[in-house]
Amino acid sequence: MERDPSRVVAFSDAVIAIAVTLLVLEIRPPRDTEQLFHGLATLWPSYLAYVVTFMLIGQVWANHHVMFDQIRTVDRAMLFLNTVLLMDIAFLPFAASVLAEAFREGHGQRTAVVFHGIAFGFAAILFNAIWAHARRNHRLLVTTIDAAGVRAIGRRFRLALVWIAVGTLLGALLPALGVAVIAAFIPFYWLPIRGEIAKPRRDGSGRA
Repeated sequence: MERDPSRVVAFSDAVIAIAVTLLVLEIRPPRDTEQLFHGLATLWPSYLAYVVTFMLIGQVWANHHVMFDQIRTVDRAMLFLNTVLLMDIAFLPFAASVLAEAFREGHGQRTAVVFHGIAFGFAAILFNAIWAHARRNHRLLVTTIDAAGVRAIGRRFRLALVWIAVGTLLGALLPALGVAVIAAFIPFYWLPIRGEIAKPRRDGSGRA
């Protein structure tokens, strides 16, 4: 049975909204108010983890819309894959807290960066799985997207796999560099994808 994707998108938006809200709850205010400025300054790892993870989840949200704007109907397999994606997204605030704690304490930074990278890498895998499933089953896609648009979206999602994998591997050697590479992923992925905006098809007379 195939379903309207609007309910999938609405549910996904709600889960993503909760995930980004939970991020800020991981930042605990300093207990010593007599040295408040110093206490706030020492929380820089929490601020860093918050900003990087929030913006990455924001990209997940934006590209989720890019993907589902091109999906006309969803089947049970796509519902399952999207549910697993949301499960991973809901896990990301924990990954961010692990990253912040490791840098704050000065121990386990390599493991924390790898852990954080794997969590986002799994989301990238699921994006590719959902889009690959839609491409194989053309009936699931809107009729207004052409083959070039389908390939362009697929290329962007595949690049995410490589980019996050590189950042994760570098983080296993140099944690700060790994975080920097993953953070560099943010501005690039806010760029529009060629073909993401469906163009109206024209009939034989040249009219839309």
